[in-house]
Amino acid sequence: MIKATAGIGAVKYADLSTSRAKNYVFDIAQMVSLQGNTGVYMQYAHARVRTILGKAPEEVLEQPIDTTLPLHPAERALILLLDGFDATIREVAQELEPHRLCGYLFALAKALTDFYGACPVLKAETPARRANRLALCRLTAETLALGLDLLGLQAPDRM
Repeated sequence: MIKATAGIGAVKYADLSTSRAKNYVFDIAQMVSLQGNTGVYMQYAHARVRTILGKAPEEVLEQPIDTTLPLHPAERALILLLDGFDATIREVAQELEPHRLCGYLFALAKALTDFYGACPVLKAETPARRANRLALCRLTAETLALGLDLLGLQAPDRM
């Protein structure tokens, strides 16, 4: 099932990620790559963040966010991208250019990867920082899932 989800997502995403004004090259090797602006990369990013959330104790997921904590630059970058989702959706709807949503999701997935690399989530220094980072992971997972759904792709929890 995962292979079918990834394969269908790869082809759909490749089609939608190209501007209608550009030529399209069907390259299956590029479409299924885990590197770069591909549907498989977006689905993997979603599955990865869902795995982190699945490992978190339920009581930590329910803790309130502490807005007084300073942000790491990777946290700030991810938050700013998440804040731009609504504007991106409005732009995509107005211009009828789904490739802009693909570009947004790719930037979000890259920011998520940078965030993972720079900011421990489950092993954060304090319980408050862990709760904040888990909340950020949850919002990112929801945004990726919604963006993929708008493109007609599934957002699997595992890959």
